[in-house]
Amino acid sequence: MADEPILVKCLVWDLDNTLWRGTLLEDGEVALPEEIRAVIVELDSRGILQSVASKNDHDHAWARLTELGVAEYFVLPRIGWGPKSESVRAIADELNFAAKTIAFVDDQPAERAEVTYHLPEVRCYDASEVPELTRRPEFSPETVTVDAKRRRSMYQAGFRRDAARESFGGPDEDFLRSLELVMEIKRADEIDLSRVEELTLRTSQMNATGVHYSDADLRALLADPDHDVLTVTLADKFGTHGAVGVLLLGYHEQVWHLKLLATSCRVVSFGAGAALLNWLVDSAARAGVHLAADFRRTDRNRMMDIAYRFAGFTDDDCACLAGPGGSDRGEIQFRHLVADRRPAPSTMTLAAPELGRVRG
Repeated sequence: MADEPILVKCLVWDLDNTLWRGTLLEDGEVALPEEIRAVIVELDSRGILQSVASKNDHDHAWARLTELGVAEYFVLPRIGWGPKSESVRAIADELNFAAKTIAFVDDQPAERAEVTYHLPEVRCYDASEVPELTRRPEFSPETVTVDAKRRRSMYQAGFRRDAARESFGGPDEDFLRSLELVMEIKRADEIDLSRVEELTLRTSQMNATGVHYSDADLRALLADPDHDVLTVTLADKFGTHGAVGVLLLGYHEQVWHLKLLATSCRVVSFGAGAALLNWLVDSAARAGVHLAADFRRTDRNRMMDIAYRFAGFTDDDCACLAGPGGSDRGEIQFRHLVADRRPAPSTMTLAAPELGRVRG
């Protein structure tokens, strides 16, 4: 609905007299109220990232956060003496989050006003409001997926991964091998449904149709022996990337119908899309069928069109398309491929099921 609030993706905390009681440089000892700790832990469990923008000595403040047992909850902290709006902006930029998804909490009206002046889309809260934040709709996602619960650890793993990439001196392919990547493709179950629906909603650049499949749609496909709903996860030595892809596949006698392929943009550089498509093409070749992939051009999915064509899909017509065809396809086009055998990926280990109507 139009009046639903935009969910907060990252809450940025001030420290003195906001996160803890007291002023670190003046009082020496500061205390973390249990109600504040509870808010930190609860927001983290909902997949809301948290950071720090504080005017303090960095080493002293970070040591105190560590002593209080909450340092691990904060990503990309900015602790120094510059304007807090600059700190908040830097956090948003590094996370690649829009300002409207950022919130800032501070006990000082002047600090909140400074952030509001420079970043008017950032929502600012007084420190007295902190105990109520978990009850506000903008901090209350409707569904908390498995990946949402571990979002902070996934981002922290990503920062370590990026640092390793920057320091790696060899070719990109050698770096990918050094990551010890493992892609797992599996048939979705009830637990996976919320992640699948989220991917169909959130993924736009690497989404072949832009069509949203609701929970009811996905449950119907799960129950249909002529369809598979497949989820894709990726992990490496730094940690999991979480759910990074979804395939909706229909089975016909001469052709497999790929109704939707959506992959996260986060893993394009790891070769996940190419590995996934090559596995699907190889599976179809072993089954002796063609592939027909739905494609609907949007203003954001040119990358997916390129990925299909690079994998060998064309606009060519084929008699096999009568199987998944229909008169009411609207803007959805077919991309067609005569399947051929493809080699296993050279930069990752792939674990996947056998495809087809006959289930093992």
